[in-house]
Amino acid sequence: MNLKERMRAEGQALGFTRIGFAAPGERPESRLLREWLRLGHAGEMDYLHRRRSERSDPGVLAPWVKSLVVAALPYTNSTPVPPGSARLSRYARGRDYHRVLRERLRTLGRIVEEAVPGARVRPVVDTGAILEKPWAAAAGLGWQGKHTLLIHPDAGSWFLLGEILTDVEIEPDRPALTDRCGACTRCLDACPTAAFPEPYVLDSRRCISYLTIEHKSAVPEGLRSLVGDWVFGCDICQEVCPWNSRPERGDPELEAAGDSPRMAELMEMSREEFNRRFAGTALRRTGWSRLLRNVAVALGNSGDSGAVPVLRKALAIPDPLIREHVSWALDRLLHSAAPAAPRSDPELKPQAGVNNRR
Repeated sequence: MNLKERMRAEGQALGFTRIGFAAPGERPESRLLREWLRLGHAGEMDYLHRRRSERSDPGVLAPWVKSLVVAALPYTNSTPVPPGSARLSRYARGRDYHRVLRERLRTLGRIVEEAVPGARVRPVVDTGAILEKPWAAAAGLGWQGKHTLLIHPDAGSWFLLGEILTDVEIEPDRPALTDRCGACTRCLDACPTAAFPEPYVLDSRRCISYLTIEHKSAVPEGLRSLVGDWVFGCDICQEVCPWNSRPERGDPELEAAGDSPRMAELMEMSREEFNRRFAGTALRRTGWSRLLRNVAVALGNSGDSGAVPVLRKALAIPDPLIREHVSWALDRLLHSAAPAAPRSDPELKPQAGVNNRR
């Protein structure tokens, strides 16, 4: 068994459903990243500007790199969310995927170190500066769909990506999967906020996932009613994709351990309680203030007058970001005649995206 075969076999045992190999160098998609940034589509994600050259070429991040190993870890979490519960993106309902991926990649990287004593190995998850989806496509793991996520015909887009950089030369795989989206535009048509100005291009500033996670300031008032009941992330463009009709079995560590938290309970949660309850989960990324901001918007869109007392109580929270959105939610529930937003079950180059999640 050669090194590639051994890594694929060991990777399967670690839960990675697919592993591909690619040679380093600047990806052609880097020019698309530059244009995407120039147009302001990154919103408040200033870190994407700061490390642009490293994202374009792993050799800038690690000058010694000679090969990239790209691995896919599936998640599913398709259990329906009960009314009144926080709607979280599927990847965020279990253990923090950053930790899960990093630990598995480190274990997988030891195979390289054992096969080649003295080899340099560096695991990278989406907090590192790598254009994950273009590299995964180069390694033959799928194609970037019109919703900008990587798609594999046997798994759809319900998987996370991680990489291993190494100074060991490993024969790269040939990208065998071409774009199979065809004329389908279901993902684009289903987006409530019209976050796709054109196929394969995502304007993060209008993306519900960005607005509920990365966006640090107030959610633009014109978009709040369109966020619906999403509290962390969004899966709409994936839920409607025909390639996602037969998802793989999700990794146990990424699956939900129990029911989704009730929004009324979250609205009454202190910062300390938030830190304790969501330690080791992806929700810690957004922080207490922004999570309650999101909960207030979701309650305002719920059409549930029973949320009024807990929102009135939340007006006493000494956080201007939370209070602004609580006030908006109360006004919407008490005075707006507009119906609540429905529950969200519903030739161009691909954007140089950073990760395979929403």
